[in-house]
Amino acid sequence: MKNANTVVVSELLSPAAINLKLASLDRDSVLGELVNQIPELAKQAAARQKLLRALQQREQLHSTGVGDGVALPHAREALVGVVDHALIVFGRHAQGIAFGAIDNVPARLFFLLVAPSVTEHLAILARLSRLLREARLRQDLLKVDQPEEAIALIREAEDRMSSK
Repeated sequence: MKNANTVVVSELLSPAAINLKLASLDRDSVLGELVNQIPELAKQAAARQKLLRALQQREQLHSTGVGDGVALPHAREALVGVVDHALIVFGRHAQGIAFGAIDNVPARLFFLLVAPSVTEHLAILARLSRLLREARLRQDLLKVDQPEEAIALIREAEDRMSSK
């Protein structure tokens, strides 16, 4: 039973915000590719640029590569006015990108987090971090063929986590 305050990551994802074939060769390009995957910002070049700059500044401060081939790009502060609801963009890269993770493993799974408030931002970050500790989920996400499958895997992992 999920409590009312529990963030449900699978509900923050949409098939349109998932790219299973990231093509970029470096960190900044991957960030740009992920930002361009946000349907709500498709026609808002200024908002995309603002978000991309905030993400790049955050990476210069400290990498969001968390290890185990995972990166959780996010801006340091909530970007008020860029989005009116929290969302996650999921991207997968076949070879992996050097992302400055503490274990030096190239990132292959990217979860870009955008939230309108700091409270939401931190809750989503904590929930995502906890979910992605599960090796089975990380391995399964590397194999999916369709965006809907990725969402289903994350929903199953959330169900396993909440039943513990």
